[in-house]
Amino acid sequence: MTPRARATAGGAAVTAAWEAEAGRIRACRICRDAPSGAPLAHEPRPIFQLSGTARVAICSQAPGNRAHIAGLPFFDPSGVRLRSWLGVDETIFYDAAKIAIVPMGFCFPGYDKNGGDLPPRKECAATWHDRLFAALPSIELFLCIGRHSIAYHLPELKRLPMTEIVRDWRAIAERTAPRSRIVLPHPSWRNNAWLKRNPWFEEELVPDLRRRVRVVL
Repeated sequence: MTPRARATAGGAAVTAAWEAEAGRIRACRICRDAPSGAPLAHEPRPIFQLSGTARVAICSQAPGNRAHIAGLPFFDPSGVRLRSWLGVDETIFYDAAKIAIVPMGFCFPGYDKNGGDLPPRKECAATWHDRLFAALPSIELFLCIGRHSIAYHLPELKRLPMTEIVRDWRAIAERTAPRSRIVLPHPSWRNNAWLKRNPWFEEELVPDLRRRVRVVL
């Protein structure tokens, strides 16, 4: 077998392995059939984006109801804002070969009594995340969105105030290189007031984030 043929065969094997893993996640019903706590109140619909070649990983909380209905991660105004922060369009954002989207909970968790989204289901991280991230060797930039993502990807920082963690993005990225982590607030409208109180985020961090994404991709 020629070197090119071996490379093609190896790539096909990697692709097949990832497709099989994605199929297992999509078929997962642990939060309904063997839950940790109360079972998910609706039919599970795991939403994520994976490949063995992705260079950027968006490590978010859990899909919202709009994403649940559409079957696409960040298929809502939060996604519009997040893509603006990253400086990418939908074509790049939804290209699994470039960007992985691995929320802490793969399914929409439902609403709490006040109409807000419930926290990500615990079953997902316990079942899937360690092996998934171990099998993502090409990731160079992890974007950690929200408290649950911080607790998993940067556990030493989980008790610090969110603003303090985000403001320290340069030092955190340097300390965690070559697979750098950057913490972001959730791009939801609920954080509009935070963004107004912290103009440095869009004036300093966002341009640096766009530069890092361009370089990695």
